[in-house]
Amino acid sequence: MRFAEVIVDVPAKAVNRPFDYAIPSALEAVVEPGSRVGVPFGKRVIQGFVTAVRDTSEVPANRIKELVHVLDPYPVLTPSLIELTEWMSSKYICSRISCMQAMLPGALKAKYDRMFAVQDQAGQTWMDTPMTQYVREKGEVSWDELHTMFPDEAAGIRKLLSDGILMERTRMKDRLQKKMQLVVYPHPSSTVLDKALADCPPQAKRQRELIAYFLDHPEPIVLSELLVKLEMNASTVKRVCELGCAEMKETEMLRDPYADRDFGQTTPLSLTIEQQEAYDRIVDALHMNELHTFLLHGVTGSGKTEIYLQSIATCLARQQEAIVLVPEISLTPQMVERFKGRFGDRVAVLHSRLSQGERYDEWRKLRQGQAQVVVGARSAIFAPLERLGLIIIDEEHESSYKQEETPRYHARDAALQRAKLEKAVVVLGSATPSLETYEAGLNGSLETMTLPNRVGARPLPRVHVIDMRHELKQGNRSMFSRPLHEAIVKRLERKEQMVLMLNRRGFSTFVMCRSCGYVAECPHCQISLTYHRHIQHIRCHYCGYTERELETCPSCQSQHIRYFGTGTQRVEEELVKLFPGIRVIRMDVDTTTEKGSHEKWLTQFGRQQADVLLGTQMIAKGLDFPNVTLVGVIAADTILNLPDFRGAERTFQLLTQVAGRAGRHELPGEVFVQSYAPEHYAIELASRHHYQPFANKELVMRKLRDYPPYKQLVLFTVSHEMANIAMNFTEKLGKVLKEKLHRLTRDYEVMGPVASPIARLKDRYRFQCMIKYARDLSVTEVIEQALEQLEDEIKNRQVRVTTDVDPYILM
Repeated sequence: MRFAEVIVDVPAKAVNRPFDYAIPSALEAVVEPGSRVGVPFGKRVIQGFVTAVRDTSEVPANRIKELVHVLDPYPVLTPSLIELTEWMSSKYICSRISCMQAMLPGALKAKYDRMFAVQDQAGQTWMDTPMTQYVREKGEVSWDELHTMFPDEAAGIRKLLSDGILMERTRMKDRLQKKMQLVVYPHPSSTVLDKALADCPPQAKRQRELIAYFLDHPEPIVLSELLVKLEMNASTVKRVCELGCAEMKETEMLRDPYADRDFGQTTPLSLTIEQQEAYDRIVDALHMNELHTFLLHGVTGSGKTEIYLQSIATCLARQQEAIVLVPEISLTPQMVERFKGRFGDRVAVLHSRLSQGERYDEWRKLRQGQAQVVVGARSAIFAPLERLGLIIIDEEHESSYKQEETPRYHARDAALQRAKLEKAVVVLGSATPSLETYEAGLNGSLETMTLPNRVGARPLPRVHVIDMRHELKQGNRSMFSRPLHEAIVKRLERKEQMVLMLNRRGFSTFVMCRSCGYVAECPHCQISLTYHRHIQHIRCHYCGYTERELETCPSCQSQHIRYFGTGTQRVEEELVKLFPGIRVIRMDVDTTTEKGSHEKWLTQFGRQQADVLLGTQMIAKGLDFPNVTLVGVIAADTILNLPDFRGAERTFQLLTQVAGRAGRHELPGEVFVQSYAPEHYAIELASRHHYQPFANKELVMRKLRDYPPYKQLVLFTVSHEMANIAMNFTEKLGKVLKEKLHRLTRDYEVMGPVASPIARLKDRYRFQCMIKYARDLSVTEVIEQALEQLEDEIKNRQVRVTTDVDPYILM
């Protein structure tokens, strides 16, 4: 007998280890590391993942349980992904099962139903009740069905269970639903079809037409497509099938989110000298079959994507596979088209805007080897590829690569670890690398390749920084400065297009009473409500709380309600008012919730059905429109004013990225940046496209303040419904961390406790403490010991503690 080590689907610290199960002889051939299995755990059968298969077990034979079943015909996790979960669990202080769940499409996350059946026991005498008769007839019944059929019998159900008349078990099933369609399979023999056509009476015209079609088109076809193509009804097809000319059967169809798109085939472009140099270095590394990490530092429009495409082609020629990560907001139809146009059906796409079924089918294409390239957002780093040769992370500086829910991994770090396990090459691409990556290049931890010029020697756009304080002094109270206003008029006259960015959605950022100073706040979060004019509601962007717009002040009943600040809806309204006839497409969270909405708006803009593309930061990256000659940033200071040590870095990155949308082709581009702090070095250096001076200045400041990349951070956020309990526990956590860190090192600092920047969220008060420590130290064990010491208090007081290693959002 063989044994399997299994991680069970229980995200609790006490069971964050493999359990041994015996493999029944009937399942030995299909149980492998990475298999998803059903195992008995307590009184239930639950999902688990096999991490190893061994010939022996230290568990006594009389105590070891057997696997119940295998859930898939092939393992869902590859050996390297199993190893990666061990690293992630240790690095990010979370359970291995949560890491495994993060690697799979939602359709493979188990759903558990409580099922009831009648248990007849020998010698037992009892009268059947309507309930037991119903259960006996059905075989087994779910709790929901039983409760619906017998709503007044809850006590009776408990009595039957305690008497042993009803037995309960847990039924486990996947959340997926396979897409089934009727498919017509023509008879493979043309002789049979020729005879059938000859025997078919002349008056049966439609049947003859169908048989002739099968002779010319022997491949299977979906029934619905056949009916549309030949403009006939299903009864004709059914009759021809009865004649033996074809077979109609229900067949599973893989969902393809891009099935209705025709991607024109593209060919490799000629590379510049700088591009060729970078490509050659990547190819040389691929031939070495060992971990290599490159930073491809290229200005916007320098041709990084073409290097990616040609490097992937080389990777595929070597019978290896590739992962391309792009930020979620950059995963535009344009980006997908570039990869599908070059590699066709060999590309699978994974991102959150796909349906659960589409994600599952794209994942299966990768697992079964039908696709060798995956293009996707953060979680695509876990694509089930077994011959991985190349990982590309485009816009590697993007904060969306950091997962903000358990497991709180960073896709860039996970990529480097996976590449280490699989001896793959990693390319980190950006016009504005994160300071962590840039510093790693300076200290030699990775190799830097530079593309300082745009393809075709096109100039970088000229950037004008407008001091809005000066505009105000000159009497301009509009949200558009006079230079930006004039630039918009010129583009409308020349029929050129514009991109306008404001990193706030909604009509206004807060609602205030001018009589008493009352500000409308969310009753569940310490945050002001945002006005959304088109639905006439004010809404919390954190918990979703909504109420109708205010007509009178709730505090003093005054009607002097005013909407302060500027959101994308308000900019849209002002554009229409100031520039009659202007055509605006607005892209923000409110206008892109429907499936396919991103593609719809960008396609319209690409066809020049609008003059202005207005949006939040989702329009700052990944877009390439030849007719865009003007980019306007309405308010450049929004991120600078956040309580975040990365504020200057993010401002520089966002301004550089959005400026890069202008003048990418023949027409020259121009950028207008409006700011109330134009002298800030992040804005001033971004306006001159000076990344290196900015990075060097910011690194000096980070070193002085002991922030990454020179120190590492772990953020602890404690929440409770009562503020004093949350604060007291955070103080205690800080003390315990200090005691334990002091035994390990003197190179540390515990900061806090302090109230979180958003001090109340969803009716819970929030406090933080943070530790800084030397980056070559491992503090995982210390943190686990501290949390274990306080475990009883966490449970008794119902305190929630989240631990975020290398945090990107400090709110």
